[in-house]
Amino acid sequence: TGFCYVAWAGLKLLDSSHLVSQSARITETQPPVTNLSVSVENLCTVIWTWNPPEGASPNCSLWYFSHFGDKQDKKLAPETRRSKEVPLNEKICLQVGSQCSTNESEKPSILVEKCISPPEGDPESAVTELQCIWHNLSYMQCSWLPGRNTSPDTNYTLYYWHRSLEKIRQCEEIYKEGQYFGCSFDLTKVKDSSFEQHSVQIMVKDYAGKIKPSFNIVPLTSRVKPDPPHIKNLSFHNGDLHVQWENPQNFISRCLFYEVEVNNSQTETHNVFSVQEAKCQNPEFERNVENTSCFMVPGVLPDTLNTVRIRVKTNKLCYEDDKLWSNWSQEMSIGKKRNSTLYITMLLIVPVIVAGAIIVLLLYLKRLKIIIFPPIPDPGKIFKEMFGDQNDDTLHWKKYDIYEKQTKEETDSVVLIENLKKASQ
Repeated sequence: TGFCYVAWAGLKLLDSSHLVSQSARITETQPPVTNLSVSVENLCTVIWTWNPPEGASPNCSLWYFSHFGDKQDKKLAPETRRSKEVPLNEKICLQVGSQCSTNESEKPSILVEKCISPPEGDPESAVTELQCIWHNLSYMQCSWLPGRNTSPDTNYTLYYWHRSLEKIRQCEEIYKEGQYFGCSFDLTKVKDSSFEQHSVQIMVKDYAGKIKPSFNIVPLTSRVKPDPPHIKNLSFHNGDLHVQWENPQNFISRCLFYEVEVNNSQTETHNVFSVQEAKCQNPEFERNVENTSCFMVPGVLPDTLNTVRIRVKTNKLCYEDDKLWSNWSQEMSIGKKRNSTLYITMLLIVPVIVAGAIIVLLLYLKRLKIIIFPPIPDPGKIFKEMFGDQNDDTLHWKKYDIYEKQTKEETDSVVLIENLKKASQ
């Protein structure tokens, strides 16, 4: 198509076929294949075709042996065609030979090689870290970083293709988030059981053609991120916490792996439980609910507040990748919540009560000291007043009044404490 011609402008095809010599003598092998050619379909589908060898023995049932330049993906088949999905970021070569049987020990003919090179351009201008995630089997989100030799105002565009599409499509809305660029497009799982065995071909370039295109192939059995589950019910039974939730759409429970997190408000700790099989077999759970899973958390205190949340990821039973967790679900709580108002009130009242009790105790101890250890008059002062200077009558009576007043106050204090004791009894 015209689009493929534009997308592959500057594509290098090595038109010359290289003969790879074999250790076997030519007289013992078949002639090499002819007219080996290579082409590209869609974005990353490379196709090699060839014609049967000329002068092959009429009694020979031709089979063709082929492998790539690194001697990987060896194949022996009667077809004169071979294709491969490969991200065309590097040069790739195919070697083809012919033989008369399916015996792999038989030496094939001289191998003919044909290579294809990636589009021309500065390698430092190509985008980096091109990766895509299939969200909840409903849409694919791709992101990338600009190349080193790229203008800040570069206008990127992303093209994608998979087997359910009749032609290559362009991702419409390019966005920027931090240093990353990205784009999302619809990719809904179809009922065809073989759909997930396919791949999505991705190419990122710019409108002006100044940067080198970058390619990626995303298998649909990897890089799958489910939506978070939805918690439906929490309940206590025989010291266990029963958790019931609804799985994300488009998934079946046997293809998922769960983590259930329980946070306790009293202990201020959280426990995480790994759940592989979450079947609702107990009678306490709500049964006959489609796409619902359950789990019993042991040893949960019902008289405290417990908060639960769940996340999920795909498992290797159905998918190749099991690294991408969903976001955590919305939290749901069950149990009794501590009365924060009463708690704060107690914190304020208790110190006041303690301080008042200490003051009363100190006053009581002072009165008690007076009762146990009453003050003893100073005899020296009494004799001095009696035999001292008798002419100074004013001073004598003044000192006597002070002593008498002090003695009266102490006596009154003792009488008051005795009355208080009697009243309390």
